[in-house]
Amino acid sequence: MTDLNQPTTPGTPLPPQAYGGRGPGPLGQVRGTGISFLLMVVTFGIYGLVYYYQTHEEMKQHSGEGLGGTVALLLSLFVGPVMVFLHPAEVGALRERAGLEKRVSGVTGLWNLLPFVGTIVWFVKTNGALNDYWTSQGAPA
Repeated sequence: MTDLNQPTTPGTPLPPQAYGGRGPGPLGQVRGTGISFLLMVVTFGIYGLVYYYQTHEEMKQHSGEGLGGTVALLLSLFVGPVMVFLHPAEVGALRERAGLEKRVSGVTGLWNLLPFVGTIVWFVKTNGALNDYWTSQGAPA
C-alpha cells in the first residue's frame, strides 16, 4: 500500500487513496495555449466561459475536488474577476496533490493588473501548468 505521507515522484499518477479511495477520474484535455487565447479574443470572451466550464469540470471529474464546471461558469458570468484568482488556485492545488511543483496559485491572478500583457502572461502560466499536469498523468499532448 502506498503511504500518502511520502512524496511521490513528480509525474507519477496519485494512488487511489489520494482521491478518497475511489481513484482518479478521467484525464482532461490538453488545450493549445495560443489557439485558446486566440479563440477568446475572436469570440469576444465567449470561449473564455467555455474554457472555464470545461477545465473546471475536467479537474472536478478527475480529482473529485474543486468548483466543477457549473459553479465556475456561474462565477465567471456574475463575478468574473474572481475567476482570475480561483482558476490558477485550483490548477496549483491539483498539481500539488499529484506531487508536482505548484507553479501557479491564486496570486498568479495579480498578473491581470497589467492591462493585456498581464492577461497573456496569466493565461500562458495557468494553461501551461494545467496542460503540464494532464500530460504528466498520461494525457496525449
